[in-house]
Amino acid sequence: MRIFRSLEDVPQNFGPSVVSVGNFDGVHCGHRQVLLDMVGHARANGTKAVAVTFDPHPLRILRPDVAPKLITPPQQQEALLAQTGLDALLVIPFTRDFSMTTARDFAHSILADKLRASEVYEGANFHFGHKGEGNVQSLTEFGRDFGFQIRVDPVMLLRGEAVSSSRIRKLLDAGNVTRANRLLGRPFSIISTPGRGRGFGHKYTVPTINLTRYDELTPMDGVYITRTRVGNETFNSVTNVGTRPTFENELFAIEAHLLDFHPLELTAQTEVEISFLYRLRSEIKFPSPEALKEQIGKDVRRAQRYFYLISRA
Repeated sequence: MRIFRSLEDVPQNFGPSVVSVGNFDGVHCGHRQVLLDMVGHARANGTKAVAVTFDPHPLRILRPDVAPKLITPPQQQEALLAQTGLDALLVIPFTRDFSMTTARDFAHSILADKLRASEVYEGANFHFGHKGEGNVQSLTEFGRDFGFQIRVDPVMLLRGEAVSSSRIRKLLDAGNVTRANRLLGRPFSIISTPGRGRGFGHKYTVPTINLTRYDELTPMDGVYITRTRVGNETFNSVTNVGTRPTFENELFAIEAHLLDFHPLELTAQTEVEISFLYRLRSEIKFPSPEALKEQIGKDVRRAQRYFYLISRA
């Protein structure tokens, strides 16, 4: 998948293309179904399949007070979009000046002229252009004027639940990773690097790993059954998200306890990915470190039982 990080990066005479525009945060089941259909159509007709998104998220410029934390930060989102088979991703730098682009200008200058779109795939709730003035009805009208067709996809429902980025955020905020994962079509995960103080450059011999500061979306504080990838190795794990209230003045941290641990090399640059599978419990303030240690033992046994059962399924 080619990535164009500005309109100027798109080659002259690019296309013709089949296009979908959106934020694609989470690259959830609904996003992927639209994109896979679009890729299939492009392959059958000898055109290019292109997704168009924005960086940063438009609300971070227009309404930073209500801008959401991202389900998938840009690098993770790009990797997930590439898995759909897209030919290209256009990442438009979102600025206040760009936000003044009218819906008609967007359709004409970007979709028709720059990408030479023959067809545009969008969800029924799609809005675009200055103050979100454009919708699928106006896009259909612009398509007639500028020579492209519109395909409108209804909101996907899974077990009666609408698949949307906002719904997934609410589920993760409530700690319901099981339902969030169903809508995502994969386990929710966060990717970071180890926090300081873990013996970088030496054999890593302690089966717990803290992540460095992570500013995007995390599940509700609590204890989760997880899988943790450290570099190229993956471990079953139990992960605590929160402030560890048993200890005074603890800062927010994400700490994974690796169940099937063996010593491994770890540096400050080692990539660590934690995938959240099941919520065990809320964070609790225990009367003593010994009581906390006893509870951790129970959490580990429950996680081991979980992994045993899924291995037998």
